[in-house]
Amino acid sequence: MELFMNFPLWAAIAAIFFAQFVKVPIHFIASRKLNWSLLTSTGGMPSSHSAAVTALSTGIALETGLDSAVFAVSALFAIITMFDATGVRRQAGEQAIVLNQLVADFNRLIEEAKVWQKKAEQEKRRELKELLGHKPIEVFFGGLTGILLTLALHFLFH
Repeated sequence: MELFMNFPLWAAIAAIFFAQFVKVPIHFIASRKLNWSLLTSTGGMPSSHSAAVTALSTGIALETGLDSAVFAVSALFAIITMFDATGVRRQAGEQAIVLNQLVADFNRLIEEAKVWQKKAEQEKRRELKELLGHKPIEVFFGGLTGILLTLALHFLFH
């Protein structure tokens, strides 16, 4: 039953769900398009990865103090996670955009040349995921979301 009393864990999980949910109205405000697939998608505003790791670190700081070893570990974990979200994962998304364009161009060339017949719909290849990483602003607001949500949860429930 101690697992159910682990405030940092539940704050991090709440931050993930909150950040994923809030992507839908933010996207709607920006594009006037309702996209429910954002609930389970990577990338976008705010970063749920950043929200989770900052919520975890904030919860640990509130429980054990800023001078604890476990807070140091969680803070470094958060920094590395957020750095990765804006670095490696973002670049993979940029490469996916270029690769998807190359595939589209190649398919158009094939169609225009009439060398091959059109493939059936179920045979078409899925595009690579382009929204893998985050822009720095998305990571910043994800982190801010995690911190503020954890402080609110601590005030309300702890």
